[in-house]
Amino acid sequence: MDPKERAAREAVKYVEGDMIVGLGSGSTASIAIKLIGEMVQKDGMRILGIPTSKESEELGRSVGIPIGELKAHPNVDITIDGADEVDPELNLIKGLGGALVREKIVATSSNLEIIVVDESKLVERLGQKAPVPVEIVRFSHEATVHKLEKLGCSSEMRMKAGERFLSDNGNYIVDCRFSQIVNPKKLESDINLIPGVVDSGLFLGIADKVIVASQEGTRILERNSILRPKIT
Repeated sequence: MDPKERAAREAVKYVEGDMIVGLGSGSTASIAIKLIGEMVQKDGMRILGIPTSKESEELGRSVGIPIGELKAHPNVDITIDGADEVDPELNLIKGLGGALVREKIVATSSNLEIIVVDESKLVERLGQKAPVPVEIVRFSHEATVHKLEKLGCSSEMRMKAGERFLSDNGNYIVDCRFSQIVNPKKLESDINLIPGVVDSGLFLGIADKVIVASQEGTRILERNSILRPKIT
């Protein structure tokens, strides 16, 4: 079984009837959405999905998941989402798919945030492989990028089909690559204090469980027992 599918199958075991379920974005989360759709269609499970992106909303609807809005359901029981990097403290970098702001809003409204990844996403420190995506408003974005670079990163404007990539919120995304992230909390604060920044892809202290899949099986890393991962 593909590791992404393995992780998604493990995650959906936490979904129960009558739950409000956050529908994450990205390739592994998309597999989970399809599996939840099967639970709704074949097993008759009653849930309500809260999408983290337009893409996850469209996919959820296509597989038969009833879709709601966070404003009407502000307390989400469980969210299953992906990540681009996971460090030993279960801090994350997210946003290479472009949905970081909506993902963070739903994540911080969730009672249980489950992250599904394959083992290639595990790093010793954040920024080791992935840049930090930062969503910024379009007005005078050059000034915002300049201030981001003063934090010590090299920056690259996210592009798609030769045009500047637009998030679901209509904003630009800048990918900021740091040679070393020593203090993720301070970096998150410094980024978010820059005028024009909407939010960053640093998800610190948000994940409750990280399901890590490989060809051999899955490991469940939990925030309250990080040093004792469960092997399944």
